[in-house]
Amino acid sequence: MDRITVSNVWKDIMGNEASWQEATTTGRFAGRTVIVTGAASGIGQATALRIAKEGGRVIAADISKERLDDLVAGNAGLDMVPVAGDISTEETVAAVVAAAGGRIDALANVAGIMDNFAPIHEVDDDTWDRVFRINVTALMRLTRAVVPLMLDAGTGSVVNVASEAGLRGSAAGAAYTASKHAVVGLTKNSAVMYGPKGLRFNAVAPGPTITNIVANWGSQLAAERLGPLMQATVPTPATAAQLAASITFLLSDDGTNINGAILASDGGWSAL
Repeated sequence: MDRITVSNVWKDIMGNEASWQEATTTGRFAGRTVIVTGAASGIGQATALRIAKEGGRVIAADISKERLDDLVAGNAGLDMVPVAGDISTEETVAAVVAAAGGRIDALANVAGIMDNFAPIHEVDDDTWDRVFRINVTALMRLTRAVVPLMLDAGTGSVVNVASEAGLRGSAAGAAYTASKHAVVGLTKNSAVMYGPKGLRFNAVAPGPTITNIVANWGSQLAAERLGPLMQATVPTPATAAQLAASITFLLSDDGTNINGAILASDGGWSAL
């Protein structure tokens, strides 16, 4: 079958990216140390840059050392500490926490990968394991390491990037959909467990977003079933900076009194 890139379908069919312009808030993260995963590209990079521009110290974690080095070199005036490695491993988790230097005010779990839209009878074990390792296990391990420091401080904010696929069954394949539902569950459980201790846990559920993540129709059934639904309902893709605006709102003190929320930053897709 013809494997059309889904992100290109969004661009071609649903219109141009929004004309919204980022407006930073001076000093909103001043004196704060914030970990951002997936920081070398896409939503993670936009989030890291937004925090750093607003005065925060960013521990920028990503699998790609080359892209991290480019990010830091291209933004020499910002306080960003790169840590390259696989966040699903305890070794990299320990390196990220160590780079923070004993204080972590906030964590943005942004890193993630897409699947190939395969329904459950077409899912192979490698795809399932890889999607869950990056989208769920890595998030869990880093959060598990960060929470004790936040508990000691009596404060902290965590924002997980879920997805429209964490809210519905028609936005991705079985593996990605299940992984993002897991992220929603972890977010809500953590909000209940740690809210009384001064910690906030929220998630942002992006709709179509212009990033470097590539998703192909790897299933004829998925293309036939989901393709028409997406063409009829998916809104104009957002920019990575628009998603970063949602994430940093919840991460910052602007998100006070918000705990356990799943913010659909999707142009209204979830309302359909």
